[in-house]
Amino acid sequence: MTQVLYRVVRAVAVMAAAGMLPSHPAVAQDAAARGLAQAQNPAACVAPPAAGRFVRPLAHVAARLNSGEPITIVAFGSSSTAGEGASSPAMSYPSRLEAELRLRFPAARITVLNRGVNGEEASEMLLRLDAGVIAEKPDLVLWQVGTNAVLRDDRIDVEAPLIHQGLARLKDAGADVILIDPQFAPKVLARPEAEAEQMVSLIATAAKQDDVDLFHRFALMRFWHDDQKLAFEQFLSPDLLHMNDWSYGCVARLLSADIAEAATRAPLTAGSHANRGSSRF
Repeated sequence: MTQVLYRVVRAVAVMAAAGMLPSHPAVAQDAAARGLAQAQNPAACVAPPAAGRFVRPLAHVAARLNSGEPITIVAFGSSSTAGEGASSPAMSYPSRLEAELRLRFPAARITVLNRGVNGEEASEMLLRLDAGVIAEKPDLVLWQVGTNAVLRDDRIDVEAPLIHQGLARLKDAGADVILIDPQFAPKVLARPEAEAEQMVSLIATAAKQDDVDLFHRFALMRFWHDDQKLAFEQFLSPDLLHMNDWSYGCVARLLSADIAEAATRAPLTAGSHANRGSSRF
């Protein structure tokens, strides 16, 4: 526990230095207190035992790390990127991810931009892809997509060409890409005919076909619930849809570890990852 508290205190300090915490002392103290409370949550932040590294190395991020140039990461998506359910913007997963990556790479200049907009689907995201994402010249884009199409009972198959289009545009812009699939939550699971599972499968297929990495948020959260025996209330906000401070922080921690490994991995020989599949787990 001492090590966990130490990490949180350091993370809060990094966020404060980066201007991610409010300037008012009382508000900043409250944010720090919430961070410590999350660290004291009895649930351990762990991934499934079978979890593996990203299949593809993050070449653009690696090049920036090696050259000492600034690294720009854009978190692109809907409400769970924007931070709905978090106690403050500083507790959203993009803000926590920036803090975690700065702890891992203290000499690097890393910025994570939050480009999440509540309620959007893939078609709406594509409309702001150029101005909101590509214009930032990102080295890495984290694209969280799929949940709202499930919640609205949209045709799942319609999403596939939109995701492929978005991935092609991001890769043409010279960015590494990581897809993030929907959350494992009661309101998502309540949709008819296993639409959530279909969307998860569709996104995994898109990642494999377009040769990008995939962070299996759905599988991770299902592991917390089914294997770790955590109640939904422990890792979701009261609406039983969006994540909370603890789960945003845990996702950021695990994601930062995967990004760090993929960006510092020795180069793979041609075709050496061809049979490893596209999923993280």
